[in-house]
Amino acid sequence: MKIVGLQKLTLLDYPGMVACTVFLDGCNFRCPFCHNSQLLDGGASEVMQPEELLTFLHSRKGILDGVCITGGEPTLHPELPQLLGKIKQMGYRVKLDTNGYRPDVLRQVVDGGLVDYVAMDVKNGPAAYAATVGLQRLDIEKIEQSIRCLAEGAVDYELRCTVVAPLHDEASVEDMQQWLYSIALGKIKRLYLQSFVDRDTVPVAGLSAPSNDQMRRYCQLLRLCAEKIEVRGI
Repeated sequence: MKIVGLQKLTLLDYPGMVACTVFLDGCNFRCPFCHNSQLLDGGASEVMQPEELLTFLHSRKGILDGVCITGGEPTLHPELPQLLGKIKQMGYRVKLDTNGYRPDVLRQVVDGGLVDYVAMDVKNGPAAYAATVGLQRLDIEKIEQSIRCLAEGAVDYELRCTVVAPLHDEASVEDMQQWLYSIALGKIKRLYLQSFVDRDTVPVAGLSAPSNDQMRRYCQLLRLCAEKIEVRGI
């Protein structure tokens, strides 16, 4: 496992917690709108060993409440469950960010009590999913398994979708609404929409955010999918 970044303090990444954020490298998706594209291919420089992270966390007891594990895609790392277990043993609450494409790993860490909160990206409706994540082919059943795992309610969680023009439109959002409802029958706890923000690390130029009115429209289209649905950032 290669730790390629550490944000020592965040009030935003873990809802309701004073936390730090740990970045792991490598990803199985190639989303054209990714903000962390420098982490995708495993070539980012290592900033610390897991043992050094644990030493840092020991020194922050009483200051930090939680630890966010993000990437890249954390579930690609075989050592992830062991690291999460050691962090939990120190008394921290753990949040995991994931794209949901490793449902077996997600199930392992949820059933093992190794995470307290999961933020899973839902990229688009199924017809546009592969193109949205930059792949020619994609096994959508893996995403569905992860959504079902979270919808069971064994761990607190949110689903989130970054909305990007031209990757999302009313047709793809309506497709996502029908798909998500068919998976969880409206029992998804939280679904957040967030507008794309362009940065110099985004791998594809020319992408943009929908208007605020369009974001509100998408939120309305998805209203039956989740108990709580909100647009972040507007």
